[in-house]
Amino acid sequence: ERQRGISVSSTVLQFPYRDHVLNLLDTPGHQDFSEDTYRVLTAVDAAVMVLDSAKGIEPQTLKLFEVCRSRRTPIITFLNKQDRPGLEPFELVDDITKRLSLDLAPMMWPVGRAGELRGLLDCRSNSLIVTERTAHGSTMPAEHRLSEADAAEHAGEWWQQALDERDLLEATYGGWSSERFLAGELSPVFAGSALGNVGVRQLLDAIIDDAPPPSARQTADGVTRALTESFSGFVFKIQANLDPQHRDRMAFIRICSGRFERGETLVHATSGKPVTTKHAATVSANDRETVDEAFPGDIVALVNAKNLAIGDTLCEGRIVQFPRLPRFAPETFAVARPKDISKSKQFKTGVEQLDAEGVIQTLRDERSGPYPIVAVVGQLQLDVFAYRMANEYNAEVILETTAHSVARRTNTESAPTLLGLGGIRVVTRTDGALLALFENPYRLERLLRDSPELMLDPVVEQ
Repeated sequence: ERQRGISVSSTVLQFPYRDHVLNLLDTPGHQDFSEDTYRVLTAVDAAVMVLDSAKGIEPQTLKLFEVCRSRRTPIITFLNKQDRPGLEPFELVDDITKRLSLDLAPMMWPVGRAGELRGLLDCRSNSLIVTERTAHGSTMPAEHRLSEADAAEHAGEWWQQALDERDLLEATYGGWSSERFLAGELSPVFAGSALGNVGVRQLLDAIIDDAPPPSARQTADGVTRALTESFSGFVFKIQANLDPQHRDRMAFIRICSGRFERGETLVHATSGKPVTTKHAATVSANDRETVDEAFPGDIVALVNAKNLAIGDTLCEGRIVQFPRLPRFAPETFAVARPKDISKSKQFKTGVEQLDAEGVIQTLRDERSGPYPIVAVVGQLQLDVFAYRMANEYNAEVILETTAHSVARRTNTESAPTLLGLGGIRVVTRTDGALLALFENPYRLERLLRDSPELMLDPVVEQ
């Protein structure tokens, strides 16, 4: 992350604000990590869509927006970096409405030309908020609220332009509606500069005032589980080596119902085995704090819960199972070998733990011998895998990329025929699933047309 300046893993943060507890799940911004982001979105009650004023809507934003839409997740829009040169806010909004088919309601609208932010128009009170910048947003900045007359004097023609743009947007989309927002049909628009802490307080206030609180969730069998029922929750993220000094492994659980108490014994829904919760924590970046109790909507990290996997359900009392989380179809494949054969044990441990995290999918067949095929969505994931193997497990790897780019699920009946065709590789995933690998989608399309009796299902599964 430091080398590339982008997030490569989701981050969990918990902090108090206005007598509430907020659980913030920050997702990677790169499309190669869309699977991690999708898992995070299954654990949230609302989402904040942060748009770079210079870049607008990026391909990853489109993909994640569709995930939110399919789940009817309310979305708050934040136009970031308004203090830097970029697209005019009205251009950004026009792009959003056209490409996302989403109605918008201006709440905090930027005043001033792009790159010269004079303040924020509070669309509800018709006042101008002027924020004093702080160093890297490290402290709560001082804010000054100006009346309409003072705002016109402070911002000149830009104040009237902001009012006109606000009025036009409200006339076009009908203004703010809590009901439409909660239904995922309308997004309130805020603006500012995250780095300068401009507009951030107003965004947090909106989350408290308007975003939905935790609500009842459906189980895998379609039953709605009330918040007041006994404890239940599911694992949406696993992270190893958050503390490199102790080589720990943390399973992050979204609590769906009941009350969590540290030290109680829960049930692993799939196996029926007990899971102890003696070592439970809340996390803020790399800092952690022991948590004694937690409630629906909270994120709790169980430390060194080695038998938990992504998508597992934990419960108390009667067994309950939440829907499994999907695995995405890999598109990049490479045989991984340890650079130093004496590091084979560290190599094996690293591959197993990173597979459990969902960083990679591990595939094996006779041709690869004792070494696994590492399968990922994109090349950047391979780079992260190699970096973490070297730095966290002291096991540098050699990656030999294969020519395959498409994977489909198959079965033992279809496997012999596929292997006999040549150019198709049949491999076994860690969970026992059989995958057929193709060098290009055209070969797959031709085979689907010529041999419809073969099982060649999409890899993404619930």
